[in-house]
Amino acid sequence: MSTSDKICKDVSSNDDGVVCEVNDKLQNMSIGVAVSVCANCGKEGDDVNNVCNKCKQVKYCNAVCKKVHKKKHKKDCEEYQRRAAEKHNEELRLTAEHEAKLHDEKLFKQPPPPAEDCPICFIRLPTRKSGSRYMSCCGKEICCGCFYAPVFDDQGNEVTEEKCPFCRRTPPASDEDNVERLKVRVEAGDPEAIYAVGVFYREGVSGIIQDYTKALEHWHRAAELGDAQSYCLIGISYYYGHGVEVDKKKAKHYYELAAIGGDTTARHNLGINEGEAGNVERALKHHLIAARAGENESLKEIQELYSKGDATKDDYMTALQSYQEYLGEIKSAQRDKAAAAREDYHYY
Repeated sequence: MSTSDKICKDVSSNDDGVVCEVNDKLQNMSIGVAVSVCANCGKEGDDVNNVCNKCKQVKYCNAVCKKVHKKKHKKDCEEYQRRAAEKHNEELRLTAEHEAKLHDEKLFKQPPPPAEDCPICFIRLPTRKSGSRYMSCCGKEICCGCFYAPVFDDQGNEVTEEKCPFCRRTPPASDEDNVERLKVRVEAGDPEAIYAVGVFYREGVSGIIQDYTKALEHWHRAAELGDAQSYCLIGISYYYGHGVEVDKKKAKHYYELAAIGGDTTARHNLGINEGEAGNVERALKHHLIAARAGENESLKEIQELYSKGDATKDDYMTALQSYQEYLGEIKSAQRDKAAAAREDYHYY
């Protein structure tokens, strides 16, 4: 006698005839067996393939059996759906937690120092933008000290005519000439030049008509080529609504991309925003990394957090020591001379 025949012995009669009551136990008994069983009448066979549309857990031989069994199955069906939803939500929560953990590990990892030093003195370039100059003639970024220092020829004689300290080409004759040189570098795929032209579009200077859309286009291109400071400017654009709608979520996203790439301004901004949101621990983490990379404003923020009791003495001492280490890596007598001569050559 088959399982279905045995169960059909226990029946109840009514005006509609005999109805086999098949519960979840019968359905469970069919697990692992190649034969499907109708949850209403107990019929077995490969043609029992009309599943419950909601829970997908029980099968019927036809639409009539599904309709007859619907009321009896409703409670179990809803319970299964509830448990399935809870399981799905828990899986989503665990996945989100894991992704957030991986993201934070990447975000709060101390970025490496810039790959390039000044090509003339071979000392680490300062984080502060006024501490270096981008040369549109050769595409080199030169520190303020070497840019300020006199240029000598092969015989050791000082060159009175102004020339690029690296390639010895004469400087641009005008802002427009500088832009033309930058465009040549843009065509060559130089991210620093692309970034600079984007800045000109934002400011509407050097003969370029102000165009926020083109500025963003240039920064996106430069960022894709590895220029972290371009991500920072995109973030600033979204934060303040420069050429785009204000979107703090997108601003944070681009700040984070810039910070991961080593941009200290973006890292500092993240620290400020986290502090304003009450996330003191995350703010401190950002400022500690920024201070190590040469961001003096973040060092001041850590000092402020320490004075309020939101950072420990060890936190402040760590930040101070790491900032001093940074200064030891970038300071030079020639850079000090340049900074003393002109305010726009200050490099820390």
